[in-house]
Amino acid sequence: MKKLVVYVHGKDGSAEESEHYKSLFPDYDVIGLDYKTFTPWETGPEIHNALLELKNHYDEIVLIANSIGAFFCMNANLNGIVDKAFFISPLVDMEKMISQMMLWANVSEEELKEKKIIHTSFGEDLSWDYLCYVRAHKTEWLIPTHILHGGQDNLISSETIEQFKEEHNVTLTEMEKGEHWFHTEEQMRFLDDWINSYK
Repeated sequence: MKKLVVYVHGKDGSAEESEHYKSLFPDYDVIGLDYKTFTPWETGPEIHNALLELKNHYDEIVLIANSIGAFFCMNANLNGIVDKAFFISPLVDMEKMISQMMLWANVSEEELKEKKIIHTSFGEDLSWDYLCYVRAHKTEWLIPTHILHGGQDNLISSETIEQFKEEHNVTLTEMEKGEHWFHTEEQMRFLDDWINSYK
């Protein structure tokens, strides 16, 4: 039986991060997906096509996705392709995230509609098309999923994650000292134990 782990990175991440997971899945091939696009209407189909092709060669596919990588995967129509997923600090409500960034930037919906794209002081572009897309495409995620969330995540609140958990087939693990980016030795040890407990 051929088994595969596919890792999908978050913003400013890379496919090389998949190396970390090889020791956790010794019986699986492990690859990182280095997607080339950065909007859900482009990246969703890109991820879908890549995993559909991999499905021809593997009996089981496990997905590990980080932050916005999880959001892109949820827009990739992977039901029936992926058998199980692990989401780390997933961006599960992009509309709420965009609204939050609009507040930070003091941008109204009318202003964004008029200007289409607004550059912000914190380095993120606000896009009217992006906001319209996420409003029109609600998540239909049916894959059994395990979520890891940090209690000190400054981007995604515990309430947002909890609401997603209530609406979908997921388990939720919260690391009290976890941040949005799991990177310290303690955080990575917690992450590894979390994966080992569910794999």
